[in-house]
Amino acid sequence: MAVKKKTITKKKAAPKKKAAPKKKVTKSKSRKPAFGGYAISFAGRKETVEQVFGNKPIAPSEMTKKIWAFVKSKSLSNR
Repeated sequence: MAVKKKTITKKKAAPKKKAAPKKKVTKSKSRKPAFGGYAISFAGRKETVEQVFGNKPIAPSEMTKKIWAFVKSKSLSNR
């Protein structure tokens, strides 16, 4: 009895795709204004976070409301 050997065939390799050319990054010479046109400066402020928000835990939405109330009361924005 003769034993037949299995023949192994190699698969063809898939053609490699070329990498897309990289886009050139341009640096702007002038600085863009803040999103929405607001520029807020907290420089020189002596208030602590506890003075602005209080001692109790609050939700992020309440933090946002309190920050904007603080900014408007102290005239920290450019608008």
